[in-house]
Amino acid sequence: MRKWQSAAGLVATICLAWAAPANADAVTTWNARIVACVTVGRPGPTGVIDIALAHAAMHDAVQAIQGRFESYYYVNPVWLGVGSTEAAAAAAADGVLRGLYGSTPACLSGVTPPSVTYAGDPGLTVGNEAAHALLTQQRPPFVTSRDPFVGGTEPGEWRPTPGITAGANIYMSETKPFTLNSPRQFRPSPAPPLTSQRYAQEYDEVKRLGSLASTDRSAAQTDMARFWGSNFVGIFHGLARALADARVPDIGDKARLFALLTLAVADSQITVYDTKYYYNFWRPITAIREGDNDGNPLTDGDPAWTSFIATPPYPDHSSGANNISGSFTGILRLFFGTDDIAYTLTSPATGLTTNPRSYQSFSQAAEEVVDVRILQGIHFRTADEEGRRQGERVAHWAFQKFLRPLPGTK
Repeated sequence: MRKWQSAAGLVATICLAWAAPANADAVTTWNARIVACVTVGRPGPTGVIDIALAHAAMHDAVQAIQGRFESYYYVNPVWLGVGSTEAAAAAAADGVLRGLYGSTPACLSGVTPPSVTYAGDPGLTVGNEAAHALLTQQRPPFVTSRDPFVGGTEPGEWRPTPGITAGANIYMSETKPFTLNSPRQFRPSPAPPLTSQRYAQEYDEVKRLGSLASTDRSAAQTDMARFWGSNFVGIFHGLARALADARVPDIGDKARLFALLTLAVADSQITVYDTKYYYNFWRPITAIREGDNDGNPLTDGDPAWTSFIATPPYPDHSSGANNISGSFTGILRLFFGTDDIAYTLTSPATGLTTNPRSYQSFSQAAEEVVDVRILQGIHFRTADEEGRRQGERVAHWAFQKFLRPLPGTK
């Protein structure tokens, strides 16, 4: 297997705003297009599934030609050594997007089709075959036997917040994972008992720091909370493109990196919704408004309390954003063989004091996201920490079990 890091402690600075990355190719170019299409087409949990399908198709198409790594689903040995890997990757991504969003999606308006860019290249057929194969593995939204989910009214139970009628995305809890054996494979321990001191401490933390009207949250903390907003997928994909273009010259390695990243992220969201709807634990906004009725003498209720950002319409435990950060940074750490890579992240949010933000390791950003969801007022600390660990476990599983180097290759 190719060594990406000559020494475990080597640090390289990555800037997401480079105008002309030295190793940009079809993989990173089409990653940006895939993310853009999903953002306007099917954002949210279904979108991360779509992204995984597109990148699995790209990986499989490239490997049909290179033959260096295990495929995810599509295999056709007749293409070994035939055609351009660039054409294959582009056609695979284009084919999946058009299969998901229609033959002429607005998100690809103005984009030259691979059939024109690589006219006559056999790689186009490879990519088209891979796209068609992976589209059979779609996981579209569906109605479950638990829809509409309205939770419960007992202390600790999630229930719809004002303006919300039912829990969202419950189908994800029953969706077939890409790499895991089942959605419950990495289900974590439950949240702390309502009557425990730990619960009271976490309650007080989010009540003080995560309120819309908080006077305890510093200006720097508020800026950090706004930086992340709800843009986790886009921010982390920007990091992956910058790292790949700067440090991964071979298109096969690059396609494998993005396939591993997106398969792990998709599975992190499948397993986190299993966890959310299994435990059905209330969000801080409900917990704090009902604080006088939770049986814990250390929690003071506030019926008017409101979170800094809008509370998502599904249970607290565990955190989906932290599953994303844990799985994403987990794959990056495993792929590059080190945690110690310095980089900057840029947010699309406006009015920020610090943008981009600088980090010295992958784990530093993942740890920051734990605090962010508390500062935003939408999670308790245990939900964030367990979510990050859950995502890291998914990443380790996917990396160890899928898309491995084939014998005799490197």
